[in-house]
Amino acid sequence: MAALKCESTDALSADLSKSPIFSDHTVETIKEHETSGIPLQTAWTFWLDKAISGTTAEEYKANLKKIYTVNTVQSFWAVFNHIPNAGDIQVRYSYHLMRDERYPLWEEPVNQHGGTWRLKCHKYDTADVWKEIVLAAIGEQFSDSVAEGDEICGVTVSIRDRDDLIQIWNANAALAPSATVLKKVHQLLPEVKFPAEFYKPHQSNHAYGRR
Repeated sequence: MAALKCESTDALSADLSKSPIFSDHTVETIKEHETSGIPLQTAWTFWLDKAISGTTAEEYKANLKKIYTVNTVQSFWAVFNHIPNAGDIQVRYSYHLMRDERYPLWEEPVNQHGGTWRLKCHKYDTADVWKEIVLAAIGEQFSDSVAEGDEICGVTVSIRDRDDLIQIWNANAALAPSATVLKKVHQLLPEVKFPAEFYKPHQSNHAYGRR
């Protein structure tokens, strides 16, 4: 189930491109939580990538690193607490948490008709915002904020040179205008001021098919 395994004992200097390894104890703890923990409504998969401009969708997919697929609340925390904090990872890297084991890739058939709500985030808020958004996702707190027939299928944090970027993925871009996802985000994070926020369908990306 695990492909990339990260241990956060040296989170501030962790070079994620070298795929550090979970300790055996941590792996056993995660496995125990998978069998005895409180089940999530669906599985969720942690992914890691580094933005490299000009790559094709196929190259991007090949470079994605799967961290772990979790099925319970306890295994989610066991993974979340043993990978570097979102505020500590290097510029150009992104964490994704995707429903089931879908790839965080616009062009995937399961994703291609969807899009993302995008929120620019001050770096001093990134870690707190990411934590709140992933908890809302796995807790299905956005279910009342999307239109009937739609769903939230992933969340992303991307570390950039200036403001970082939070993305909330949905399955059907045509239903996004009637959603209240951004309102929900502000309810969850009333003290956070986002420099910018907007929705973007995947098929409107100028790099659709390329990165």
